[in-house]
Amino acid sequence: MTAQAGSPVATISVTSKNEPWGEIVLRLFPDVAPGHVKNFVDLAKKGFYNGTTFHRVIPGFMIQGGDPNSKNPDRASHGMGGPGHNVKAEFNSKPHKRGTLSMARANDPDSAGSQFFICVNDANFLDWQYTVFGEVQSGLDVVDKVVGSKRDGRDNPLERVEMTVTITE
Repeated sequence: MTAQAGSPVATISVTSKNEPWGEIVLRLFPDVAPGHVKNFVDLAKKGFYNGTTFHRVIPGFMIQGGDPNSKNPDRASHGMGGPGHNVKAEFNSKPHKRGTLSMARANDPDSAGSQFFICVNDANFLDWQYTVFGEVQSGLDVVDKVVGSKRDGRDNPLERVEMTVTITE
């Protein structure tokens, strides 16, 4: 797939124990989720995601990251942080399939902030419940490596799987 004109591209560089695992290149969908794309791009440009981890990995389902609390080596608070603001839901007709980028949230549909997930398999039960705002353009092999990480009882990888996010417009 190629990026559509005017669609920003996000590149997630993934490392663990200072070893590069590769890049996940994401095409973003400003046409169906403009608020989520703007939020993600703005946070990435500020360096918000740099040094955060994929703090929740569930084989057969998804990998989740974007929590600023995950910069802390103490995993007790991972999954509970955000940017200090919320983004209003922008549910759309894009399906949750392998490679879909979607926004994580709490029970309130308008509670998304910075945490996102990438589906490793089709997850159509999430359609119209979570905001899809992009898809993997390349790097599904890296997504698969991340989801295969050994993890604790809270699905948090035992070894830190860190990211750096850059935006190309």
